[in-house]
Amino acid sequence: MEKIFFFLYSFIAFLLHFLSLPFLVFYSFKPKYKVSLPARFFLWHNRPLARDGICFHSCSFGEAKAIKPLVDRLPHEILRMTTTTHTGFEVISSYTKQSRYLPFESLLLFWMRRQKVLIVMEAEFWYLLFALTQKKGGKTLLINARMSERSFPKYQRIGWLYRYIFAHIDEVYAQTALDKERLESLGAKNVVVTGNIKLFELPKITREVQKPSGLLVCGASTHEGEEVLILDAFLDFKKEHIDAKLILVPRHPERFDTVAMMVRKSIKDTTLRTHRYQERKDFDSDIIVLDMLGELVNIYAISDIVVLGGAFEPIGGHNAAEAAQFGCKILSGKHYFNQKDIFDAIEGIAIVEASNLSRRLSQYGLLKPTRIKTKSDISPILESIERTLSDKKIK
Repeated sequence: MEKIFFFLYSFIAFLLHFLSLPFLVFYSFKPKYKVSLPARFFLWHNRPLARDGICFHSCSFGEAKAIKPLVDRLPHEILRMTTTTHTGFEVISSYTKQSRYLPFESLLLFWMRRQKVLIVMEAEFWYLLFALTQKKGGKTLLINARMSERSFPKYQRIGWLYRYIFAHIDEVYAQTALDKERLESLGAKNVVVTGNIKLFELPKITREVQKPSGLLVCGASTHEGEEVLILDAFLDFKKEHIDAKLILVPRHPERFDTVAMMVRKSIKDTTLRTHRYQERKDFDSDIIVLDMLGELVNIYAISDIVVLGGAFEPIGGHNAAEAAQFGCKILSGKHYFNQKDIFDAIEGIAIVEASNLSRRLSQYGLLKPTRIKTKSDISPILESIERTLSDKKIK
């Protein structure tokens, strides 16, 4: 039955790839996808990775950052990295030159080379990625695995598919005991709870930034629709706190221009000033648009209040621990379903309705400084990798 499923799944992947070619060509001309899509769906400038390494696959910028504690503890010469996003690629490229965009599944049959270990972050359930790694003699690990309350029913509806996927995953390292229970119900085996590795080693400041006078509000990792909400709340706040400043940090680089333009239009009939951080690395304006990657942690370190994006719209939230490590007061929307375990590990986050943000911001004095209550343990993952490397040396 497994062989039949393998060939049927591969055929469907090829068919979907073929049918989507016109759309892929069209989107490949868009700036956001001009590198990633040709690499992933046409193997453009995307050579196979070198054999017999430790291969990490992480999708996003945050996931790619989160694996750094593991990466730093493993031999550099055998590191291999894949991702599916432009921002993720920028991060993994700093770990090793053996970094690639992960091709679409139908191309993995030709592209993949034998690896000693495959380590996949969170919820990247690519059947052929796991199956082919095992068939070529590699060990497969799913780390930081999660199964949110929101997504679990969807996975259950096609549980038969995930049983085939988990049949090719040797070990699973889950974020919480509840995640373990849900994953096991879908067929996961050898599940160990290690906590969220995003809490193990949080990003540290890369340079000291001088805090401006007055209250500093950071609208962090925002998505479309959230900047307007935060900006409106800040403009009300500014009436009472004239020295206050806002730093807006859009989540995705392709939106930097749009957000900067939106801010300019919003304050054109006022005496307020704005500038982009890349143009001038200071806080002399009332509203600054942070249009550089890797700087957010430096801003967190000097922020009084963080309005954390990704949860005022149904997106799933972002890692609040990065700000909480500095004791920032944090306001978040209610849609943090992908970050529930991290939020549960932090004391003091204020969850507010979007319609109530302005009022809660004005009551900043009642907000509590945040504190991280729990951490995580990556030693079981490292021990598993090291055992595998030792066993393969002996053989």
